[in-house]
Amino acid sequence: MKRYAELACNGLEVRIKSRTITKLEDVENVVRKLVDAADGDIDRAQRGIIYIDEIDKLSRKGENPSITRDVGGEGVQQALLKIIEGTEVEVAPKGQRKHPMADTIKVDTSNILFIVGGSFEGIEKIIEKRQSKSISSMGFGATVKSKEEKSLNDYILDVKAEDLKKFGMLPEFIGRMPIIAPLQELNKEALIKILTEPKNALVKQYKELLKVDGVELEFTKEALEAIADKAIERKTGARSLRSIMEETLLRHMFSIPDHKDIIKLTITEKCVTEDAEPKIKYKQATESC
Repeated sequence: MKRYAELACNGLEVRIKSRTITKLEDVENVVRKLVDAADGDIDRAQRGIIYIDEIDKLSRKGENPSITRDVGGEGVQQALLKIIEGTEVEVAPKGQRKHPMADTIKVDTSNILFIVGGSFEGIEKIIEKRQSKSISSMGFGATVKSKEEKSLNDYILDVKAEDLKKFGMLPEFIGRMPIIAPLQELNKEALIKILTEPKNALVKQYKELLKVDGVELEFTKEALEAIADKAIERKTGARSLRSIMEETLLRHMFSIPDHKDIIKLTITEKCVTEDAEPKIKYKQATESC
């Protein structure tokens, strides 16, 4: 853990989408991008962090590799094994392509911290199936539970290496990743915090946009809760917050510049749930549409 802490303090990280990695050459390019981020400083790159997102897209489509395997995905997992375990990778200098006759740079990946992540959509069904095998569902001592009693979080927090294997990840690949960190689904409170608290929070962004036209934007507590509820219903996490905000505010943002006497716009719960008109405050009087 001390080594991980030292690497984290290095401040050098590259993020890669797994969908861009389709062959061995692309796997080597992952390391090359880290070298590029370090401005060619090999020593610094060798203590960097590589984050590979959407790793679940590289999973096999079935448990039988000889019949229904995803050749591209499994091949990339096999190629990643070597650099994750630690080896010397030859990469082309910045701005150049790798060529048999060209000079290359050797990078030792032994001290590079690799982090992979993905949504693993559908893995909760594999976890549920495993859990149901250990619970008696027949006889007088049976434990009877409805599916509604358990949320996605309950399943995800119990994820094990065997579940990832059944999902389609190679056992050797899982073995190179000693720490599994499941992340819970965002609840209403977390979504509201995302909307309001970060430096570039969506609510702050839209307030600044309307401030340009001299209009103060305000959201009621109920409105923020309604936006969070809509995001939970769509099951797309925080990604859907911006689209919900756009649906609520878009027409008003285009119409407000034509009304110079508007000084304040208050978004209520009904504006989000029923597409109602917001409360409008004018320079001389307060009116509600």
